[in-house]
Amino acid sequence: MARTEPHPAPDPGPGETTHLHLTAEAVKVLAHPLRSRLLTALRRGGPATATDLAGRLRSNTGATSYHLRRLESVGLVEDTGEGAGKRRLWRASTGSHGWTRSELADDEDAATAIGWLVRDYHRLFDAEYGHWLDVSDAWPRAWQDAAGSSDAWVEVTPERLVELNEEIEELVRRYRHADPGDPRARRIHLWNFAYPMDADDVPGLDDGADPGDRP
Repeated sequence: MARTEPHPAPDPGPGETTHLHLTAEAVKVLAHPLRSRLLTALRRGGPATATDLAGRLRSNTGATSYHLRRLESVGLVEDTGEGAGKRRLWRASTGSHGWTRSELADDEDAATAIGWLVRDYHRLFDAEYGHWLDVSDAWPRAWQDAAGSSDAWVEVTPERLVELNEEIEELVRRYRHADPGDPRARRIHLWNFAYPMDADDVPGLDDGADPGDRP
């Protein structure tokens, strides 16, 4: 399962700790540059109006409202009911979302959407981590020492890799709000990528692969 973790707002919202398993339709709706950014903006910054989001993302209010309604149609955002007049106040409905790739393999459009989404997440990581590298020298040394990146490799079956990812998710949940009220605390973005080191060594039936796993 591919899973994207939340960008929680400073003041936790109703959907922060919930997870949405995406349907084929939801994957196809989310696979759009502005919609993906709208969802991220609401998870990071908390509730906002279409006008506020349009200004932040350099869009126009009409297009932003339309794409928010599309996200609403698949359960990714919702109207808080707290807006003034016709100005709806939107929030992210859930704290994270994900999908099981094999469940959507027979839907060509959904498979294409997943390909776009995972590459879009990679582009976001590259941009954000690159920005951190650009400004990190201005941060206190304690933060410079604590932040960073690492890599390692393990030799596991697909089932054990699922277990590993679940353990990592549980550990992250323990630290979600580890230092509430501490003025030194900052939101830290954790990314987790797991992929075969030898990507061209595709498992075959002689490796014990299930025939149903073949593309």
